[in-house]
Amino acid sequence: MNHYTENPGLVKAWISAFRPRTLPLALSCIGMGGFMAAAHGAFNGTIVALCVLTTLFLQILSNLANDYGDSVHGADSVHREGPKRAVQAGLIKAEHMKKGMMVFSALSLLSGLLLLWVAFGAEGMLLALLFLAIGLACIWAAINYTAGSKPYGYAGLGDISVFVFFGLVGVLGTYFLQAQTLNAVVVLPALICGFFATAVLNVNNIRDINSDLLAGKHSIPVRIGQKPARVYHLCLLLGGVASAFAYVLLNFYSWWQLLFVLAVPLVIVNGVSVWRKRTSVELDPYLKQMAITTLLFVLLFGIGQLL
Repeated sequence: MNHYTENPGLVKAWISAFRPRTLPLALSCIGMGGFMAAAHGAFNGTIVALCVLTTLFLQILSNLANDYGDSVHGADSVHREGPKRAVQAGLIKAEHMKKGMMVFSALSLLSGLLLLWVAFGAEGMLLALLFLAIGLACIWAAINYTAGSKPYGYAGLGDISVFVFFGLVGVLGTYFLQAQTLNAVVVLPALICGFFATAVLNVNNIRDINSDLLAGKHSIPVRIGQKPARVYHLCLLLGGVASAFAYVLLNFYSWWQLLFVLAVPLVIVNGVSVWRKRTSVELDPYLKQMAITTLLFVLLFGIGQLL
C-alpha cells in the first residue's frame, strides 16, 4: 500500500490501463438486458448489479490483457499512433501486468459464481454449470484476444468476439438470468449492442491500421483496407439503428418506444466523422464518442420500452 501511496503515478498508470472510456460498452449490454427484462416484467436488481460487476471485471481484464499482449507481440511499438499503453511506455512492468490479469480473472470468476448462485440457487445446478462454461469462455476470450501464444485478435477475429460477447451473450445472458427463459424478439436489442460495440472496435482498428500492419495484426481494416473499413463501419452503425427500428415495429405499443431516435444524430456524427477523418489523432476521440453514444442509445431505447 505504501508503494502506491509513495508513487501516485503508478496508481494513475493502472487506472489508465483499465481504459475507463471502454467501460460504457460493458454497462450498455447489461443495461439493455436489464431494460428488456423490466419491459417483460422480470427485472431483478440484484442480478443486474452482479452482471454489471462481473462484466466490468471482464472488461478490465480484457484491457489489461490487451495492454500486455500488444506490447509483447509488437502492436504497441514506436509506430503505434494511438495513446501509449502502460507496458509499452514502461509505466507498468510486464510481469506486474500479468499479475493484474490474474487478479481480475479471479474477481471475474468469483463475481460470476455469486451471480449464478443468486440467479439459480442449488436447484438450478445444470443451468448454473452452463452459464459457468459461458463465463469461463468470457474469461478465455478476454485474455486471448491479444495475449497468449495465438491471440485471435491478430487473426482478425476480434469483431466476431466483440459482437458475440458484447451483444448476444451480454444482453441475452442478462435477460435469461432474470427471466429464466428467452424471448426470441430480445435478439434484436442484443444486435443493437453487438453492432455498436463492434463499431467501437472498428474505430480503434482503423486508427491503428498502420502499426497493426507492421506488427502482423490482421484486423478487419488491415485485411480489407482503409476505405472498405469505413464502409464496413457505416454498415455496423446502420445495423444497430435498423435493429432498434425493427424491434419497435414488431412490438409497437407506444410512440415513447421511439425515444432512441434522439440518439441517432450522435450515431450519424460518428459515421460521418469516421468516414472523413484520416489521421489517428483525428479518429481517436470518436472511439470514446461511440462508446458513450452506445450507452446513451441503450438508455433511451430501454426507457422508451418502459414508458
